[in-house]
Amino acid sequence: MTDAVDTPTVVILDDEELVVTSLQTFLDLETPYHTVTFTSAKLALQHIRDHDIDLVISDYLMPEMDGITFLSQVRELKPDVPRIILTGYADKENAIKAINQVGLFQYIEKPWENEDLRVIVRNGLEKMQLLKKLQVKINEITLAHAELQTLNQEIVRAFA
Repeated sequence: MTDAVDTPTVVILDDEELVVTSLQTFLDLETPYHTVTFTSAKLALQHIRDHDIDLVISDYLMPEMDGITFLSQVRELKPDVPRIILTGYADKENAIKAINQVGLFQYIEKPWENEDLRVIVRNGLEKMQLLKKLQVKINEITLAHAELQTLNQEIVRAFA
């Protein structure tokens, strides 16, 4: 059984309550992930500032703040977190803009296919998990390197 600390957290933002509820219900029933939902970009950003998260799904067109602006701010707060934009507007120009501006992980069109969404979310979370593991290894190597440098200096002093 997955520990609550190890359970990935997915943040969902959409100005339509029905979309938020639909996404949350699907992910809660069909995946082991923890979901946190918002209909306000400002509240979502505050939550992201204050909590560890693993993936963000955002609507593209919202009255308070568009999805690209929101995901740009998410990127500033949590650069490694995969960002997914969800839109009812199949506009390749905006998809390219989003990919370039916010380092978008994926672009999903409404209405989405649940199985496609599940795979995209799983892949995004796997990416995040791999980045975390990589950072742990980098930290271990950095520490080992520092220890070796200290040991080398001690050897040089002992024989100098």
